[in-house]
Amino acid sequence: MSLLSVRNVRKSFGAELVLQDISFDLKPHQVTVIIGASGSGKSTLMRCINLLEEIDDGQILLGDDDITAPGVSADAVRAKIGSVFQSFNLFSHLTVLQNITLASRKVHGVKREVVNAQAMELLSRFGLEGKAKSYPDLLSGGQQQRVAILRALITKPRLLLLDEVTSALDPVLIAEVLSLIAELKAEGHTMLISTHEMGFALKVADELIFLEGGHIAERGKPGEMLSNPQSEGLQAFLGAMKEAGRL
Repeated sequence: MSLLSVRNVRKSFGAELVLQDISFDLKPHQVTVIIGASGSGKSTLMRCINLLEEIDDGQILLGDDDITAPGVSADAVRAKIGSVFQSFNLFSHLTVLQNITLASRKVHGVKREVVNAQAMELLSRFGLEGKAKSYPDLLSGGQQQRVAILRALITKPRLLLLDEVTSALDPVLIAEVLSLIAELKAEGHTMLISTHEMGFALKVADELIFLEGGHIAERGKPGEMLSNPQSEGLQAFLGAMKEAGRL
């Protein structure tokens, strides 16, 4: 059974068709990585899945539930999906611990002492226990992004969406974040990830999807796709990634 099913999803902004009949499934504990040039539709697809954007046609199912059906509560859906985007979106006036626990306390009604203990366990597991009382501005970019991921994790989401989470980081800090995501894969988390880090995609992806012009131009096993791309679009994209030193 699929945990996420995207079926014939279309999305336009005005006259511009951004997503064209997108269909794929994501099974429990699977990691699917979406690659493609800027403007190919990766971020829009992520925003449609967590209902930040309304689709024009098609369906998105989380388990057996059609989350794009009329009348569905977007907040209830987002409570089951952890989302982390390019910008860290941490509250600068709250400590790391307060940032991580805020949603659990305010949205899920978890008692402060319970969620604080859960947060400290997460921080300890991923080497950030000494930063619990720090404010975001005192952290490196890599640390801030790891905190944003832990904030998404603490609510025990069924699905993690990670959209270009290293794009705002310099090369030294990228490794910190990618290491955390690799650990999450080892723990069995179900993840949909968009990235330009081809080596990372090769390491963590169970399936690779190449978006081009808003449609799926190629999909398959990452090793096969990266070593023997079939479409001209993927060949050109990987050539550009090699020139940029990302492959």
